[in-house]
Amino acid sequence: MKNDIHPKYGKSIVKCACGEQFETTSTVDELRVDICSKCHPFYTGRQKLVDTGGRVDKFNKKYGIK
Repeated sequence: MKNDIHPKYGKSIVKCACGEQFETTSTVDELRVDICSKCHPFYTGRQKLVDTGGRVDKFNKKYGIK
């Protein structure tokens, strides 16, 4: 391998939008994520539906779902 061309690989802090943070290794010092294993529906068992601009209501109205 060539010297001095590879990025530094070290400890990194990952911060989630829910407030959870943990340490891992990466080439950057800090990572910000929208969703993590503490708030992801697959791991928590709770479905969190985000309705952006009424898309869910529009879909339900289009197909007659109540």
